[in-house]
Amino acid sequence: MYGTLLHLNIIDNKIWIQHDGTEDGVANELVAAGILKDSIVLGFRTLQERKVAEFAVC
Repeated sequence: MYGTLLHLNIIDNKIWIQHDGTEDGVANELVAAGILKDSIVLGFRTLQERKVAEFAVC
């Protein structure tokens, strides 16, 4: 069996999380490591969902 745990891209100086299969969420880990929330895009969410999230919209 094959599965992807994480899929991240760096696009226009922002970290796009395309898939997050972790329990706690890699976005929270990135914030804890000092990455600003406006530099993180939850790409696995729809644009409408991203508009109400705490992270970057793009």
